[in-house]
Amino acid sequence: MQTRELYQKILNIQEPWKVVAVELDVEEPEVQVHIAYLEQKPPCPECGHPCSRYDARRRRWRHLDTCEYPTFLVTDVPRVQCEVHGVLQLRVPWAAMGSKFSKPFEALVIDWLQVASTSAVAKVFGLSWESVDGIMQRAVKRGLQRRRNLLLPLPKHLGVDETSFRRQHDYVTVVIDQDDNTVIHVADGRGRDTLDTFFEGFPESQRKAVDSVAMDMWGAYIAAVTEAVPGAEHKIAFDRFHVAGHMSKAVDKVRRQEHKTLKAREINPLTGTRYLWLKSPEVLKGEQLEKLDLLKDSSLKTARAWAIKELARSLWHFKTRGWARRGWLRWYSWAIRSRLEPLKEVARMVKRHLEGILTAVVLGVTNARSEAVNSKIQWIKYTARGFRNRERFRNAIYFHLGGLDLYPQSSGR
Repeated sequence: MQTRELYQKILNIQEPWKVVAVELDVEEPEVQVHIAYLEQKPPCPECGHPCSRYDARRRRWRHLDTCEYPTFLVTDVPRVQCEVHGVLQLRVPWAAMGSKFSKPFEALVIDWLQVASTSAVAKVFGLSWESVDGIMQRAVKRGLQRRRNLLLPLPKHLGVDETSFRRQHDYVTVVIDQDDNTVIHVADGRGRDTLDTFFEGFPESQRKAVDSVAMDMWGAYIAAVTEAVPGAEHKIAFDRFHVAGHMSKAVDKVRRQEHKTLKAREINPLTGTRYLWLKSPEVLKGEQLEKLDLLKDSSLKTARAWAIKELARSLWHFKTRGWARRGWLRWYSWAIRSRLEPLKEVARMVKRHLEGILTAVVLGVTNARSEAVNSKIQWIKYTARGFRNRERFRNAIYFHLGGLDLYPQSSGR
């Protein structure tokens, strides 16, 4: 098989496009694959009506290397004069619109971007950072458009979380499908509009069919879901780890206050005990467990705060809403009478959001998958050494975690 015919087959090029020459430029060095358009009356790219040629413009696309030589596809791309649509350039079958790379080359770069940073991939292929980022942007745009074309229904189980874009409380809102752990929506900020825009894309029948929305106790998210999802009062689920985080912070605040008071009296039983009160007893061993056993039965305020926290930790096993409500209200009664202000603040928060906590209990819903996605987002941000541009940050999230079909069609992969 001649080299021209081989490239014709590899590139999956059909008439009227034809590979007419393959040249090795030793001075560059590079391989040039010359492609010609043979039809005299090309169709309009918009309406398909045969048109006269207007002119042609030479273009080059980077292709997969040939025997370690950089390879370029070269052709004079015709422009046509359409009576309806004016002067338009023909679309080539081996590259996406606006791309300087062939589809097989873009597919290879996308494979590399799955496991390496943009800078690393640029170095491997000898490209600029902007070129590799452009491939990622086109891949995400292509993937999102394909997902929209599928008209996928709203997932039954949603998770909503925020993740930091940069420091100083700069956030993006992330919505995931908790059934397959993929990101389905990313929006700037964490205001109500970030979710309003998302839910507006689905009819009421689909919003009504949502079974649960796991989130933290952020008022803007609660308001948006309450407005958009019928019956949201029994579908919003506040994550147990979010509640546990508030409990732990309250216990630590009590410990710090008490440690400061005791230290002034030169009594230091709480010195070096911070993590004893914050970790689960199951993970403590040896001297740590013995020390906790000794302190938890003392008259320390911290010991009382820890006991309240541990009781709350045991309240996630209920199967019915009624029993769960009784358990949490008993816990609330103890916490609010504890005379420990940090615990009383948490108790008030729990009472305000009790229905969402009960929903999480009886449905067994957690935001653990959203937190796992958030951890992956932090990894993406770390490997990229941060993002200065919000759009690129969103694209990176969709690229790695959106479950999108990223590859060009007929890429020859």
